[in-house]
Amino acid sequence: MKNILRPINPKDSNENKSMKKFQFKFNKKPWLIAGGVFAVLIVILAVLGYIFAYAPAMKIKAKGMEVADEAKKLQADIKLNDIDLIDARVNTLVEKYAAFEKESQSVYWATFIPYVADFKNGVEAGRYVIKAVDESVEAIYPYADLIGFKQGEQNFYDKSAEERLQTAVLTLDKMLESIDSVAKNIEEAEKRIEQIDPDRYPEKIGETEVRAQIIQGKDQFQGMASLFVDAKPLLKQLPQILGAEEEKNYLILFQNTAERRATGGFYTFFAVFNINKGKISIKDSSDIYDLDNSIAVHPAAPKEILEYHKNVTKFYLRDSNISPDFVKSVKLFDSLYQKSGRKVDYDGIIAMDSKVLVDMLRIFGDTQVNGLNFSAETDARCDCPQVIYSLFDIVDRPVNYVKVDRKRILGNLMLELFYKAVGFSPSKYWGQLAQTMFQNLDEKHILLYFTDKDAQTAVQRMNYAGRIIEVEGDYLHVNNVNFAGAKSNLFIDEELISTTTFEAGKVIREVTMKFKNPHPASDCNLERGGLCLNATLRNWIRFYVPKDSKLVSFQGSKTDTKTYEELDKTVFEGFMTVDPKGAATVKIKYELPSSIQKDGYKLYIQKQPGVQKQTLTVEIDGKKQSSALFTEDTVLE
Repeated sequence: MKNILRPINPKDSNENKSMKKFQFKFNKKPWLIAGGVFAVLIVILAVLGYIFAYAPAMKIKAKGMEVADEAKKLQADIKLNDIDLIDARVNTLVEKYAAFEKESQSVYWATFIPYVADFKNGVEAGRYVIKAVDESVEAIYPYADLIGFKQGEQNFYDKSAEERLQTAVLTLDKMLESIDSVAKNIEEAEKRIEQIDPDRYPEKIGETEVRAQIIQGKDQFQGMASLFVDAKPLLKQLPQILGAEEEKNYLILFQNTAERRATGGFYTFFAVFNINKGKISIKDSSDIYDLDNSIAVHPAAPKEILEYHKNVTKFYLRDSNISPDFVKSVKLFDSLYQKSGRKVDYDGIIAMDSKVLVDMLRIFGDTQVNGLNFSAETDARCDCPQVIYSLFDIVDRPVNYVKVDRKRILGNLMLELFYKAVGFSPSKYWGQLAQTMFQNLDEKHILLYFTDKDAQTAVQRMNYAGRIIEVEGDYLHVNNVNFAGAKSNLFIDEELISTTTFEAGKVIREVTMKFKNPHPASDCNLERGGLCLNATLRNWIRFYVPKDSKLVSFQGSKTDTKTYEELDKTVFEGFMTVDPKGAATVKIKYELPSSIQKDGYKLYIQKQPGVQKQTLTVEIDGKKQSSALFTEDTVLE
């Protein structure tokens, strides 16, 4: 206020004499002067406050409530999956927001006040977000039924399954034409949100959290904006990935998570999918043993397999995913695959695990293949989905007769589910299927690798490539590998506990892995035809931590522990077992490098692909930060 209001100099006024009289009159009682001036000031501030603050604020608030109400209605319309309702609601939202922004401009004259400047930036950011939403809906509207929305006459539904997929792929590039414009609007919104400084706000007003809510809102917006920026290259690559211009071959590797391996599970089945302008066909499919048998000479097994695997001395495709970094494991796989008589030139490798199969059955319902029924319902024989137990029963149980099409049963089931997906109206299943598949990508139940550098860069930016990543600050990844321990991961519950303490300038970490198998052992007598699922888990365990960390102690390993560097991390390695109806604990303690300090401490915990039944508890400086099911990579600070 000092720059606006200044004392009046009597020499500057023609009312000099009258002012002197006025002042002389009241100088006899200075306390009355103070009281009178204060009373007048209160009246002036009240009038000015009403004119310039309260009245505009109430009008702005009213318009803002109208916008908020439309936004809630839009959320409800989206859940109904009806593009016509969404389009109409977005148009109304655009109008309501324009009225809100016009009313908000009545206080922009005061942007020299930081709070008003923040308000202006927030309102302008909202305008760019609304514009991005409007452009997105406009772009997809002509093709809405292709991607799962209800729309008008649904001419797309009248086409055959093959024609639907072909139409979707060939029109995808048209749907994505406005992506650069949408991205520009998101970028403009992010610039304005970035200028808002939460530190200038009080922590609380009464019982209401103020600063924390602003920080949370800002972080959430920036997170979503960053996600869109990262997703844009992948979206632009989709037409090419789906063979819109030239045919593509993709090698599908099915990972059995009941037998945990570094990238998620034991490679149990493969298929080669060809996609050409939306037409999909299967070139080859069988179990992984057939593919291994097509290699004339296998090299000696790597030292890790020789040391921890049971009775395995050769290097096989089925054991090649020994690195927790999927790209590195793919290169090991490819070094063997190139020697196979059944190899094909592939454009990418897609690894998917058991959860993806179960999720598809939950969406599409029971599915019959070769006269057998497969379901996502829980089977009491393993306390797992019926489809999982049935596949083990078909493939793994020893019998004295030849099982017809045993090796192709999983491929046939996946193909049947695919035809179910394209056999119905997209508005019935595609939205739910797409949401489930993106969730599985986020949770690393699907891993992607492309030979095309641009496509690979795009999936890596989205964290869909299964890479061990580089981060600033503290880092943790615990990797468990089941070597010849039957399918015992199906029965084991896991708990990961991470504790950080700050001691005299040092950062000390304790990480504990707890394993519990409450189920009885299976009948593993092959001569009796037993189905050996639950047996003693033989677990190779590795802790990936920041490079140059120093190990203090390693408890729970049944072998000598090791410390080395790999993937630009320090690794602490051991080996342990868990019996049926038993439990085991592994605990390590280590000191972080001096480059990581208490100030600005941040911990990135990277999830192992394929893991489902693992809880994560994090404590930092004596305070519990998180305790929940560990489903995807987590950042805590």
